[in-house]
Amino acid sequence: MLALPRLLLPPSLLCTISNPHPLSLLTTTTTTTTRRIIALSQSRQHAAAIPSESAVRDFWQWLSDEGVANSSSSPPPVKPEFVPEGLGLVAQRDITKNEVVVEVPKKLWINPDTVAASDIGRVCGGLKPWVAISLFLLREKALGSASSWRPYLDILPLATDSPIFWSEEELSEIQGTQLLSTIMGVKEFVQSEFIKVEDDVILPNKDLFSSPITFNDFLWAFGILRSRAFPRLRGENLALIPLADLINHSSSITSEDSFWEIKGKGFFSRELIFSLRTPIYVKAGDQVYIQYDLAKSNAELALDYGFIESRQDREVYTLTLEITESDPFYGDKLDIAETNGLGETAYFDVILGSPLPPSMLPYLRLVALGGTDAFLLESIFRNSVWGHLELPVSRANEETICRVVRDACKSALSAYHTTIEEGLAYSFLET
Repeated sequence: MLALPRLLLPPSLLCTISNPHPLSLLTTTTTTTTRRIIALSQSRQHAAAIPSESAVRDFWQWLSDEGVANSSSSPPPVKPEFVPEGLGLVAQRDITKNEVVVEVPKKLWINPDTVAASDIGRVCGGLKPWVAISLFLLREKALGSASSWRPYLDILPLATDSPIFWSEEELSEIQGTQLLSTIMGVKEFVQSEFIKVEDDVILPNKDLFSSPITFNDFLWAFGILRSRAFPRLRGENLALIPLADLINHSSSITSEDSFWEIKGKGFFSRELIFSLRTPIYVKAGDQVYIQYDLAKSNAELALDYGFIESRQDREVYTLTLEITESDPFYGDKLDIAETNGLGETAYFDVILGSPLPPSMLPYLRLVALGGTDAFLLESIFRNSVWGHLELPVSRANEETICRVVRDACKSALSAYHTTIEEGLAYSFLET
């Protein structure tokens, strides 16, 4: 029996801070949905209150007091200033390509070590890094002026542009997309983590968490971490880097070279610092940008940062396939799949304008094997069967997989509340 491709939330997405999986918009309505997301993002761009000028000045003074804003060159390469995106790093002088623009010592990072050394460290042992750091942010925020981190916390937005903060009415605009199902799955995951940490840590330790912490508070901290953590500083290495995390994204920067590093400094290079460089030449008065991640799909960009791009290779549709336990050849098919690096459930990212993933058709043919084609499942073919599956097995097998994929696409399209033509007309009226 062939299992229908299903639109499932990959388990890896449940570790959203450490390894987000690309779930994205249905490619057949990309233009319409893209325009709607862009319009929603623009309308929400200043919905979350931006920090006051005095808060930004206090933040810069705090950095100066900590030695971060003091530069051997005068003026410093960059300063935080108000930009169309909210806050950003603006060049104070001409900056050459690959020049270091920010260096932040480890003492100003917010990471699991920061939490462990804090007053709540003793009750956060064993928590996931992002959960522990979320609790730290919320407690320090509640302390107000008593927190040494207040200058940094005061410049953080009340919400990001991520659709996890959208209203039900706004989310209805992306009905039918995989992005919507991903958002719902992420929020359910964050809520389940909140319920656990509330029962295990927050409520039993009211002496440490004297101010109430709600799910919305916890979701805020999650959104802050997701939008501000640098790509390789996630999972066990999760960290917030004040000042450096004000850097904004530009789609015009396409270099895959790393623009930051952690290196030693000082006596015997014992002090770790986060060093951020500009990937291009920047004129004085212009904003410094980086490329967040060339490999991210539009769904990941939307989920993390609240924006998407029109680049074709950002448009991804994740097809989910599985070998069902009711299949009479379940054991043999699973063994073949696992031998070739797959499993009972497999996820294939179909990218607009690109060839299909190499193992997608062989996996489909494997799942569809039956009848007179089932001889390929015999043990004598075990080492060579995958090579056979890379080519059509039989007319019946090919017709089956074509029918199933077609029906799955029809099912996915039926989730949209408008047709493609209606959506394009709607977009035309909005422009």
